[in-house]
Amino acid sequence: MITLRPDIIRTERLTMLPLKAEHADEMATVLSDPGLHTFIGGAPDTAEALRTRYERWAAGSPDPAASWCNWAIQLRDATCLAGTLQATITADDRGATAEIAWVVGTPWQRRGIATEAARGLVAWLREHPVHTVVAHINPDHKASAAVATAVGLTPTDQWHDGEIRWQRDIG
Repeated sequence: MITLRPDIIRTERLTMLPLKAEHADEMATVLSDPGLHTFIGGAPDTAEALRTRYERWAAGSPDPAASWCNWAIQLRDATCLAGTLQATITADDRGATAEIAWVVGTPWQRRGIATEAARGLVAWLREHPVHTVVAHINPDHKASAAVATAVGLTPTDQWHDGEIRWQRDIG
């Protein structure tokens, strides 16, 4: 069993803050563009719905073999939130595997923020007993594929819910 809790992660321009219910109001605005849901489905959540979700995530996984680590991506210079970052870490016989995901609000896209945040996350995961990093990406989502490539993940021939499994061994 492995239990990880999100720590603050700092990169050149970003601070990834452990996600809290207090981030919900600002994140509802950050994630308000319906276009963000093109590949993940659904529609933008209200601040109240995000608050409830963030409280559940902060409480941790009900499965003792899994850790939920979620962050708000903060632009240090602007002191505003720009997206979220997450890792679900599951124990296995070699240590743990982390499934990662990222979302950056539309106004902050095309600035390398998702790539910088994901690189920071992979570096953080390397400090823990994580041996493999995985992401599931819609085959038409070129921006997410570019982020995955930039952090060293490569596509596999495995599919999950219409998405391609990308993977990188780090340990």
